[in-house]
Amino acid sequence: MWLLSSLSAISGVAVRLYYRASRSGASVPQEGPVLLVGNHQNSLLDPAFVAWAAARPVRFLAKAPLFTDLKVGWLVRGAGSLPVYRREDDASQMGRNENTFRAVHDALGSGAAVAIFPEGVSHSEPGLVPLKTGAARIALGGAAVIGSAFPIVPIGLVFREKDRFRSAAHVMVGAPIGWDDLAGKGERDADAVRALTERIERGIRAVTINLAKWEDDDVVRTAEAIWSAERDVEHTPAARVARLATASETLAELRASGDVRWAALADEVRDYGRMLRAFGVRPVDVLLSTDISRAARWALRLLRVAGLAQAALATAALVLFWVPYRLTGAVASRLTSHRDTVSTYRVLGGALIFSLWIAGLATVGGVAGGWAVAVAILIVLPPVAVVGLHAVERWGKTVLQARRWLIIRRGTAHASVLRDRQRDLARRLDEALAARAA
Repeated sequence: MWLLSSLSAISGVAVRLYYRASRSGASVPQEGPVLLVGNHQNSLLDPAFVAWAAARPVRFLAKAPLFTDLKVGWLVRGAGSLPVYRREDDASQMGRNENTFRAVHDALGSGAAVAIFPEGVSHSEPGLVPLKTGAARIALGGAAVIGSAFPIVPIGLVFREKDRFRSAAHVMVGAPIGWDDLAGKGERDADAVRALTERIERGIRAVTINLAKWEDDDVVRTAEAIWSAERDVEHTPAARVARLATASETLAELRASGDVRWAALADEVRDYGRMLRAFGVRPVDVLLSTDISRAARWALRLLRVAGLAQAALATAALVLFWVPYRLTGAVASRLTSHRDTVSTYRVLGGALIFSLWIAGLATVGGVAGGWAVAVAILIVLPPVAVVGLHAVERWGKTVLQARRWLIIRRGTAHASVLRDRQRDLARRLDEALAARAA
């Protein structure tokens, strides 16, 4: 368990480097036993997000084959994980789960934080898959050891494009699940296990986005973008995730009502989103001012010393690290073709490849200029890589923003039509929300 004490800090660095990661919600109790339960869509990066959100050492339950996997076994064992033996892996080993459960109960009894993904498998479905009962059984068995209920905290992981480098990712910590009335029932009480599993599922659903099908993703995200552009709303990652969850729940409920008006609205929102993507703009861009003087002032700000320094740093980072960046992607693609594991291999492979690359540059520098140069390279290049990454992103966004402004300016007449259509869609979305609340 050499990695356990530093797992949260290392995980935070990893997820924030690979994703534009954010977190919100309640705080995980920093002392005493706690069971963390989350959705599972992104292989070994899900534990990294949970560990980061917990901000304390966490023992994870992981499927047994991972412990002997040559690529990730060292990480799973080093983090102090506990093996779960699944029927689909080897039915003859399932009896060993009793030992695992005892180890988990002992850990909880000693005041540790334990995490489990109750879906039982990492997947790429649009919403939660049916939960297994392991989390409820662990909680009820742990209560028997501790003598009372303890916090069960749901943690929701929301990814925009989980297999894409520097895409948005958000982790939301929910309020502890109430289960005092079940704590004395014991893990062999089938009714208690079922009831607690249902509560755990509701808790996880409250902090995640769940779609009926992937085709609904365009509708939900376009609807949220339209509404956010047309209304005075909070633009934090947490607020956006909350709006996406509301949109997905509203779509499901209105669809279930059978009212054809809402089906037509969903189709129009989807078509509008496709049209904007074809133009290369977003709902918020439709509202952009095309005033030349304002655009000129914006461009002048970019040409100030700070802006030029960022541009230089972005260029240096691209030159220095383009090779290991491309190599990381190629290696990860060779190791896996599964969408829910590719980012895991990119993070692990990238850590190794970039470290070797920097060490190689330091060696070359040392041969050419002496040991002082080698040490300087080892010290300077890691922060240059991180700061340069953010500089590249900022300039990329700047270029994209300028491109969108030019598109809107060139198509002023079309933009006026889009504004009217978007305003009407926002009004009808308000009606849909009102219908749901009624």
